[in-house]
Amino acid sequence: MKTVNESSRRKFMGAVLMGATASTLSLITGPMYAGLPNFDDKKMAEADDWFKNIKGTHRIVYDGSTPHDGFPIIWNWAFYLSNNETGSVDDDITAMTVLRHNAIPFALKSEVWEKYKLGEVFGVNDNATKAPALRNPYYEPKEGDFPMPVIQGIKEMQERGAMFCVCNLALSVYSGAVAQKMELDPKKVYQEWVDAVQPGIQIVPSGVWALGRAQQNGCGYIFAGN
Repeated sequence: MKTVNESSRRKFMGAVLMGATASTLSLITGPMYAGLPNFDDKKMAEADDWFKNIKGTHRIVYDGSTPHDGFPIIWNWAFYLSNNETGSVDDDITAMTVLRHNAIPFALKSEVWEKYKLGEVFGVNDNATKAPALRNPYYEPKEGDFPMPVIQGIKEMQERGAMFCVCNLALSVYSGAVAQKMELDPKKVYQEWVDAVQPGIQIVPSGVWALGRAQQNGCGYIFAGN
């Protein structure tokens, strides 16, 4: 999955982020993150409990901070493949991918990709059309989405026990910036993005928070961005 022209992508993202008003920027600069959708005690407990699903001898967490041609997902699959080849069964393996920063759209349903032009926003091209992607290419990949047909997408990896989570802070900031660029209500767009998170993908307070929790639960760390 190749990225769109980097100069064009940066101009688009610059316009999106420059279009953010003070109310959007207050998500990360205001007192106690003023305006940030509330990650309350119940949601925090759910996020903490999710880490109890980590199992087995072989544990790794991938830091997916950029799309990187799908490698935050490819390396998750590769970890299972390599451990299987060296005698370990899936029940003795946990690979977790934290989708944060510019990789958050891989957690979202294709309807949101199409509506908000997420391929253009985040710099992801469709391999078939060579145009900005209008669908999530890595949840249920089609032929040609991955460099090899044997690589499994997020949904199939979840069925094997792999874990995927997405950064709430990035969902908040990026949805707010996109909403303001499109002159939409940031709260409604944020909620639409949250509702579009794929089944089984856990929303966590932030990606860096999740990376810390994963390592506290025995996962080694690998950077999967670029």
